[in-house]
Amino acid sequence: MFPEHTTVLVVGGGPVGLLLAGELALQNVDALVLERHERVRDTPRAGTLHARTVQSLLRRGVLRLPAPGRLDLRQRTGFHFAGLPLLTITSPTAEGPPILNQPQSSLEQAFEGRARALGADVRRGWEVRRLTERPDRVEVEVVGDDGRGRTLTADWVVGCDGARSTVRERAGFPVTTTEPSFSGVIGLVRLVDPAGAPGGWARGPEGATLINVNPRGYSRVLTHDFSRPFPDRGRPVTLEELSTTAARVLGRELPMRDLVYGSRFSDFTRVADRYRSPGHGRVLLAGDAAHVHAPLGGQGLNTGLQDAVNLGWKLGLVARGDAPGELLDSYTDERRAVARTVVANTRAQAALMDPRPQQEPLRAYFGRLMDVPEARAATADEISGQSIRHSRPGTDPLTGTFLPNHTFLTPDGPLRTAELLEDATPLLLLTEDVTTVPGELLDGWSRDRLRTVRVGRTDAEGTALGWRAVLCRPDGYLAWAAGGAEPDPAELAVELARWLGPARSPAGTPRRPVGPVERSMAERAGSGSGTGGRGPRGAQDPTLSPTP
Repeated sequence: MFPEHTTVLVVGGGPVGLLLAGELALQNVDALVLERHERVRDTPRAGTLHARTVQSLLRRGVLRLPAPGRLDLRQRTGFHFAGLPLLTITSPTAEGPPILNQPQSSLEQAFEGRARALGADVRRGWEVRRLTERPDRVEVEVVGDDGRGRTLTADWVVGCDGARSTVRERAGFPVTTTEPSFSGVIGLVRLVDPAGAPGGWARGPEGATLINVNPRGYSRVLTHDFSRPFPDRGRPVTLEELSTTAARVLGRELPMRDLVYGSRFSDFTRVADRYRSPGHGRVLLAGDAAHVHAPLGGQGLNTGLQDAVNLGWKLGLVARGDAPGELLDSYTDERRAVARTVVANTRAQAALMDPRPQQEPLRAYFGRLMDVPEARAATADEISGQSIRHSRPGTDPLTGTFLPNHTFLTPDGPLRTAELLEDATPLLLLTEDVTTVPGELLDGWSRDRLRTVRVGRTDAEGTALGWRAVLCRPDGYLAWAAGGAEPDPAELAVELARWLGPARSPAGTPRRPVGPVERSMAERAGSGSGTGGRGPRGAQDPTLSPTP
């Protein structure tokens, strides 16, 4: 039976929408996902998970490490900027690999399985045609693959329906765009001479190619063509066009046959001016519906997945009535700033790739800049998402930073940051010597919106934490921190209300079930076992391989 009403309607069942549905389910919020495709598509799409996304998935148990790593030991992998192998992305071994390559179809399957296991409703074969936003609800008209229309209402709608988002268009989101400087084609073909094909990135007189050579099967060929005029974006890709374009870009023939998939892309950019609807604020955007840019560096998928992790807990609090709707404005403020940074660096990459002679001074200048180790490291951190910081003026310098995956010494044994955040409950960590935060101060939040854990002044590796108290958001970023001094309880109360909504009477009814880490901690206390929990709500959720 098709539902008549849901708390949150997620339009689009790609990786962003499915991850968001799981995040909402963790907040005990009803989430319905509508996806127009009947099944997961196995086509050449984004599949590079960068370090910050890996770290976020680790904190939800979607990614599990085979053995605990160390924060003081780092892993390294090479990466490119504008096709130039200039960067080295690093991350602590405790945080998983710096880059994890996963086919997007595998991500969707894992996220869909997780969302369903947590209680989200995923319906395939349904397409949204129009929506009307009211002060207290959103009315949505959908059509099924049988051609029959339905109408449902939702308290909130999130458009995760891609670059050509129906939700964005129907809800009237204003956008800022820039025109493309190149046209791109991607195709799956058989190369006639795989050994003679330029694997990886290659530059030519009219642009660049990126070829993943498969000597026994279909190779993925991408062309970045700066010659004009650009072809019509809606025109189907043919074998002749891909072959001709690759030859023109490279300046030599690249024989190929048997095109089985083709699509177009460019460095056209579009960013919604706000991610919350200009009407009544009940419609939001995430992923490609909110931001589009050139697929350079694999940043689009990562930006969208981090949108979902940022939005999920905030929308959960608002949808449950715990926090005011203004909390959702911080979603636009934080994530739009990240999208603008990504757009800027992809435009810079496109400018560096432009083969015209007038770009030579830019390439020479950038080359000198990359000779500076600090500049290379900063660029690598930006591409990998590890430079993201949600700081606020006048707060402790730690505020807005990402809490590392420490192994904390707690009364219930060693617990890692990733374990403590697995069920997306906000986390207050107090060192064992803090005396200024009375338990009654926390009672208005603790029953279902806050977990408080006492920890040692050093982590299990003997490293000083450098703070006395921190309030960690479910997405891993610090909402508040007290450095060397005893925390101010009045200041803490203000921050708890800012991020989690006003305090409730201690006798109030909890809105969330007991989470997996609480159960795991209770089990450990009773059995002395050092093993981790089974995952959110006790379900064995699908997980991703940590092998890069």
